[in-house]
Amino acid sequence: MSAVMVIAPHPDDETLGCGGALLRHKSRGDSVHWLIVTAMDTIRFGAERTERRSAEIDRVASAYGFDSVTCLEYPASSLDEVPCSELVAAMGAVVSKFQPEVIYLPFPGDVHTDHRAVYSAAAAATKWFRYPFVKRVLACEIVSETDFGLAPDGLAFRPNYYVDISPWLEQKLQIMGLYAGEMGEHPFPRSEVAIRSQANLRGAQSGVKAAEAFMLLKEIVG
Repeated sequence: MSAVMVIAPHPDDETLGCGGALLRHKSRGDSVHWLIVTAMDTIRFGAERTERRSAEIDRVASAYGFDSVTCLEYPASSLDEVPCSELVAAMGAVVSKFQPEVIYLPFPGDVHTDHRAVYSAAAAATKWFRYPFVKRVLACEIVSETDFGLAPDGLAFRPNYYVDISPWLEQKLQIMGLYAGEMGEHPFPRSEVAIRSQANLRGAQSGVKAAEAFMLLKEIVG
């Protein structure tokens, strides 16, 4: 058994990016930890929506059976205003506490600035001499963020690691449905059609019915 951590800029990124892989980890008996970097604040989003999001997080955590949920509660869509050193320290403390062997991160070429900030800070929390327990680091493909990144300089998502999620695709979609207001009708990118199509495409690329694709950034084999 291994300890696994997904570092999500926002609630729902964990499900969109690696929900099937997380369910697979749980089925194998791994301990799975959810680190949420941002949170809604009542001033910008209102008390009702903030309370609803908190309830959604609880339901999603229960659906996955996460072994821990940590919320850093930085303001959403404002991480580019937070010093990177502060983010590194905050994430590093959580990584040190749970000592995951496997870490899932957002892709640095995602269109959302929060995703890029989280990647930069979280990547620093994988240095072997400070975090020797981290053995594998994977960048996720998050629909509506990774696919919307325009990168004329060549920073594009090129998967080289696939996880068969065929037995867990329906459960992933059910969990995503727990986020009220995040899903929409096709061709909205966060739709059941889009998420299922992406899984089918990645499955066709890797020879299975449904898959999630990742970029393997680091792996240490003992």
